Amino acid sequence: MIRTTRSWTALVALGAAGVLALSACSSGGGRTESGGAAAGGGAKAKTMTVAMITHQAPGDTFWDIIRKGAEAAAANDGVDLQYSNDPDATKQATLIQAAIDKKVDGIAVTDPNTGALGGKIKAAVAAGIPVSMFNAGGTDALGLGAIGYFGQSETDAGIAVGQRLAKDGAKNALCVIQEQGQQQLEDRCDGIIKGASGDVKIQRLYVNGRDDSAVTTSIQAKLTQDPSIDWVVTLGAPFALDAVKSVGNASSKAKIGTFDTNKELVGAIKDGNVQWAVDQQPYLQGYLAVDSLWLYKTNGNVIGGGKNVATGPAFIDSANIAQVAKFAENGTR
Repeated sequence: MIRTTRSWTALVALGAAGVLALSACSSGGGRTESGGAAAGGGAKAKTMTVAMITHQAPGDTFWDIIRKGAEAAAANDGVDLQYSNDPDATKQATLIQAAIDKKVDGIAVTDPNTGALGGKIKAAVAAGIPVSMFNAGGTDALGLGAIGYFGQSETDAGIAVGQRLAKDGAKNALCVIQEQGQQQLEDRCDGIIKGASGDVKIQRLYVNGRDDSAVTTSIQAKLTQDPSIDWVVTLGAPFALDAVKSVGNASSKAKIGTFDTNKELVGAIKDGNVQWAVDQQPYLQGYLAVDSLWLYKTNGNVIGGGKNVATGPAFIDSANIAQVAKFAENGTR
């Protein structure tokens, strides 16, 4: 069941507060009770090395927020954080193997394609390296041997968007997929179709998410070809900003909603160019992916009790944008 935005947001906030409180009170690594740096303000000695490996595509600023959360956890915990990324699943698998070969103390990884990445994740676990997973791959994470997963259910998030589209009176919506072969993106569109329950026509449009101008041109062409499209839903914040240009260039009246946020996207909601965004709290995902590994090594803690830890979904719109905007200025929402 999809909770209402207000109740779900409160639940996520409460859960996050509890997790961070747990982290703050755990022993080891020189952490203070407040979860900040150790007294004296000096650089904290590194207690472990964590490789964070994601499917980030070049220029996708969504990942800046994830990295900021991961770096904050690393600073608090005395972790040497080594970040690498590649949107090509085969190359991402190579990065995982490189981390295994380095014998790092922990791996935090996204899994947009279990067929390509699952074997390497299992290999890390078999090598005695604890693995946390986040953002993508939630349905497979615990089965692969991860100590925890931090993110949103992409299908549930999609269902919430489909229901929101129907509520907002949409009739013909475009679901823009920026990277083929990533299961979590397909799950989002599948969820939208399910949530809309036949009340809204949903069309998929595949674009080259590594080229903003190509994204703008592709969406614009589709809007020109089919003027009945009244909503464009993108699966990432940068592509929503591309869609704003497309709508204007096509003289379309289509409204725009999106998954995920960044600072510029928050501004677009404030200005009314984008109606809403689905927030999965990427800062929290990055923070918990690193912090969970530190807790596991330091104290044998496992967050989530054998289940995925939800960091979303929740809607950001005109009703709550002012509250979110102040955190977006810090690069954390």
